[in-house]
Order: sequence, then C-alpha cells, then structure tokens
Amino acid sequence: MQLPGIQTIGLIGAGNIGSQLARLSIASGYDVVISNSRGPETLADLVAKLGPKARAATSEEAAAAGDLVVVTVPLKNYESVPVEPLAGKIVIDTNNYYPERDGQIAELDDKSNTTAGMLQRHLPSSKVVKAFNHIESAKLTTEGQASGTDNRRALVIAGDVAEAKTIVTSLIDGFGFDVVDVGSLSNSWRVENGQPAYGPRFTVAELTEKLAEATR
Repeated sequence: MQLPGIQTIGLIGAGNIGSQLARLSIASGYDVVISNSRGPETLADLVAKLGPKARAATSEEAAAAGDLVVVTVPLKNYESVPVEPLAGKIVIDTNNYYPERDGQIAELDDKSNTTAGMLQRHLPSSKVVKAFNHIESAKLTTEGQASGTDNRRALVIAGDVAEAKTIVTSLIDGFGFDVVDVGSLSNSWRVENGQPAYGPRFTVAELTEKLAEATR
C-alpha cells in the first residue's frame, strides 16, 4: 500500500540493497527511478527484471524524481550524491563504514560522527533517516511479514526530524518489518557495523535489548 504523497521512490545506488529495495517498492505499488555511478544504460537488465514501474536514470534525475529517495552507495562516494535535487526531501541512508573498502575516515575512527551524520552534513536541507543498513540485502525481500505477525523481524531507524521518521516507519511497516526508533542521527552508531544489533534477525524486544548493549 502506497503512502499518501509518495508515488515515486528514487534510488541512488543499484547494488545489493538498492536493487532489493527497488523490488520491495514496486511490490508495494510505488514507481521506481534507479541510478548508479556507471550510467542508466548499465541498468537495462535490472530494469527489465523490475518491470514497467521502474526506469533507469542518472543520480540527479533519480534525486529529482523521487518523492522519497534512498542513498545506497559505498560510503566513500557519499559526496557524489547530488545536493540540490534532494533539498527538503526525506533521504534514507543505508550506508555502512567498511575501512577496507572506504579507506580510513578520521571522524568515524575517532567516534566524533556517524555515517548518517556525514550524509546529513552533505545534504543540509534534506531530512536524513538511517534505515536498512543492518539487514542482509537478500533478506529484505524474503523475511517481510504482515503487520501484527508474532515475532516479526524489526529494523532500526534514526533521524533528527520526527515527521520524516514517521513516514519511514510506515514505509518499512508496509515492506514487512516492525521498527525500533533509536533516536537522533547521533545515536545511529548503535546499529553500525560491529555493534550487537548489526546483522542477525531480531524482534522489537530483542533488537531493543541489543541496541542497549552497544558500546562506542
């Protein structure tokens, strides 16, 4: 079921998470505009599999077309995300920090910032919400269950704008998962790579417990 006011979901990044979120979005009735760093023509096969509700575009076009936009690029490339087309929009950040891929990032190594905080700084007029970073991508389309199902899997969100978090919570619920709100973007480290909440399948109660166990 579509959320009011959201017809099109833009995706900046078409890797494992991006392609699975595109499938979830289409299954929920949304149109999808998907992009990557190599150009729309390289997404022809993926778009053919996704069907008529999907089209490939540049990252700028995906940012402009989306009523809500997902940024799912390697963290080292976050500054390539277009800024102006995302002004005022909800932006879901799925990024994780992997030094072996991204290189060493001092503000993450010294714990003075979070991956989501970095993206919010890059997109000062956007409403960044952290989500989808702690679940194996393939399980996004296999582990969703109807709202109210016992022992439903839960996912974490974090963000600084309550209205944006409410909308993303509803989106995630529609995708098949319960939600645990860990608070502001400054708290999103609790579900970053290496923390107890990162990775395994947890219910709301279990995930809340694991978030409390996080150490920085």
